[in-house]
Amino acid sequence: MRPYGPDAPWRLDPEVIFLNHGSFGACPVPVLNFQRALIDELEAGPIQFLWATFEERLDAARRAVAAFLGADPGNLVFVSNATTGVSTVLRSLRFEPGDELLTTNHEYNAILNAVGEVAARARARRVIAELPVEIESSGQVVEALIAAVTPHTRLVVISQVTSPTATILPVAEIVRAMDERGIDALVDGAHAPGMMRLYLEALGAAYWTGNGHKWLCGPKGSGFLHVRADRQERVHPLVISHGFNDRRSTRPRLWKEFDWTGTPDPTPNLALPAALATLESLHADGWPGVMAANHDLVVDGRARVAAALGVATLTPATMLGTMATIRLPLPPMPDVEIDALKRSIVVEDRIEVPIFGWPVPAARETPDALPSALAVRVSAQLYNEPADYARLADALARRLDRG
Repeated sequence: MRPYGPDAPWRLDPEVIFLNHGSFGACPVPVLNFQRALIDELEAGPIQFLWATFEERLDAARRAVAAFLGADPGNLVFVSNATTGVSTVLRSLRFEPGDELLTTNHEYNAILNAVGEVAARARARRVIAELPVEIESSGQVVEALIAAVTPHTRLVVISQVTSPTATILPVAEIVRAMDERGIDALVDGAHAPGMMRLYLEALGAAYWTGNGHKWLCGPKGSGFLHVRADRQERVHPLVISHGFNDRRSTRPRLWKEFDWTGTPDPTPNLALPAALATLESLHADGWPGVMAANHDLVVDGRARVAAALGVATLTPATMLGTMATIRLPLPPMPDVEIDALKRSIVVEDRIEVPIFGWPVPAARETPDALPSALAVRVSAQLYNEPADYARLADALARRLDRG
């Protein structure tokens, strides 16, 4: 299902092999057309759209998304992205000097920055549990986090799927282990929706946030925050608006505060049901088929690249979703040189793929420290095919041969 021709579902550049769906996703044409129709309707009658029909439309979108996420709609609100969702929770909570916020060295750079800033502001501590670049078992993650817990640990911030290393972490086990110790979990589920089946109510995390623009293939600016019912009084949006003193008893407080935080462009989130339906229609087995096909393709793609580079892969396929990371057999180098390598593959080979130093800058001992490893992360979406990974393998191998 290549992105060629006027009838193709995606508008990706046909001259570029796109192996980086994980960064920003790619929105199919039917979803963009649905969103454009909403924008046209909004601009034709702003008052009617935003005052008379907005809540009804938003509630319908919320119900559709909640059903897909295994969530109670009453516990779900829309945000612009998962990074916003994480900062929303962190800014809502109150920490004291000496408190500890626990995370790992596999976390997203922006999230580590947010945790560090909130900790510093409260004179608390950000504690980073150390894990190897390739995680070999779920137990390895749980054990490392439990070992890092102290009597001062107040919150664990953990990715459901790590961004730099594309590893599915055992969040259910982590949530249970932390609950047993009286510690809440904030789960960054940025990559999870559309990559795996989700059951947020069963997961039971105090806080969970995800993106609509990545594997759901929704418009940019779509995301959601799920707050467990017994934690909702603590959480407020980053922007306080009219909902703060909305006296209506017919809507949950969480909805009233989050649904309107200033004049919005609501169309990205309103288009999410169209994204759910569109992706479902692109595979004979619906969403389960989409997820399984993408998983199988990325596992095969990882094997092709690793074999060409002569490197072993340690992370089991069961801990991969629709992305995979391969460690490159290169010595540590400054981030600016890594960026030049990545750019050369885009310009010379017409392949868009992220190459990066690990751990991310916010997880390194000092701001000037070199990364300890280099890696390439590949994604798989329905528009990809095995030949894409073979092309990448050849491009990387040629550069290694040239030194």
